[in-house]
Amino acid sequence: MPQVRIIAKNFMDMVATLPAMKLDKLYENAFVCEAILRSLPPLAKKYVLQMLSIEVPVTAKSMEEWVLPDGVSKHRVAIDRLIQLRIFTETVDRKREATYTVNPIFQTNLKKLLVHGVVLPREPMPSNITVRLPSLEDLEAFALEQWECFLLQLINSSQIERPSNISSSMMKTFQRGLLCQRDREAPRLTESGFQFLLIDTNAQLWYIIREYISNSEERGLDSADLISFLLELSFHVTGEAYNINTLNERQKNIVKHLADLGLIKLQQGRKDSWFIPTKLATNLSVSLTDSSSRKQGFVVVETNFRLYAYSTSNLHCEILRLFSRVEYQLPNLIVGAITKESLYSAFENGITADQIISFLQQNAHPRVAERVPSVPENVTDQDLLEGTSDFARGYNALLWEEPDSKKMRLVVKAENHTHMKEYLSRQRQ
Repeated sequence: MPQVRIIAKNFMDMVATLPAMKLDKLYENAFVCEAILRSLPPLAKKYVLQMLSIEVPVTAKSMEEWVLPDGVSKHRVAIDRLIQLRIFTETVDRKREATYTVNPIFQTNLKKLLVHGVVLPREPMPSNITVRLPSLEDLEAFALEQWECFLLQLINSSQIERPSNISSSMMKTFQRGLLCQRDREAPRLTESGFQFLLIDTNAQLWYIIREYISNSEERGLDSADLISFLLELSFHVTGEAYNINTLNERQKNIVKHLADLGLIKLQQGRKDSWFIPTKLATNLSVSLTDSSSRKQGFVVVETNFRLYAYSTSNLHCEILRLFSRVEYQLPNLIVGAITKESLYSAFENGITADQIISFLQQNAHPRVAERVPSVPENVTDQDLLEGTSDFARGYNALLWEEPDSKKMRLVVKAENHTHMKEYLSRQRQ
């Protein structure tokens, strides 16, 4: 049974996939150059700055002399990244000797930036014009509410009620790859859609932004212009108000779409309108590995497979229903259980055992998060057993399984040994 996985790339990975002409257009924006420089591995940053004033090609042999023997692997990673982003152009002559040249557009604009300093794309509006700006806490609550609203609409896409004011056309763009619809049936989550709900907020955001960018041409937007504006937003200050009139018409539309997702909050004054970036917007160019925006955990799992989630969120309740049986929900507590039936239902929807375990570990309540393990071993073992049995069923390879789940034994067809071995190897990793 094939495994479908969400690949949530970071922003610079998206930039690297653009054609050469689009990249050159991006590098005309000084903010893009600075954002990309910030994202580079330390050694790659060093190479860019060293070669910033060199107008002629530099041989690969010369650059290899810049690093110590134990830095060869980091050197290769740095060079590969610079070539991917078209900051370096590699040329190989007849003698198979390589040389590297800095992209002249990137080089010129980065030099100007370093010499003349940073000029922000727009200044915050004065406080005597903007009134009743939300506090940072209110802004973060707004961003969370909007994002949860979008995810609830994704989960409840088959229901008539729609809790969001996002236009149907934009919902289709955001939900592409996550929903499918056959004939007159109501839309339903795909395997990727179910898996999407279990990954962390940063990864979810990158997936949606990637879809938004990849489908920009269909909406009459140039993908390079869109990426440039999104990276520009990351230089704005969270909580500050910026005049909407400083944006062109296309940018105004983009801001409205981002407001639907909680990246921007729009406000109207007596004469002026402004937009306020939330932390989701200003962190757009931050790596997915950044943990500063991760929320506090809320789930406690017991050895008897009982599950307690200390949360007031309807979204959390709906996500838990994907792999557990929710028994009742109090104002600040969700009580349920992980059962064989609930796990099989999750597996049928494309959710894997390791994704469930990962979700429970990443969202463990602070009281249990410091324990090792944070999720009882018998629970993780049971998840893995059920997942392995379900994987074998997908190949029609399961011949027998031990009725006593504690013994964790099953028999599969010999011709499927390789598939099972590869699956178990992935689970161990």
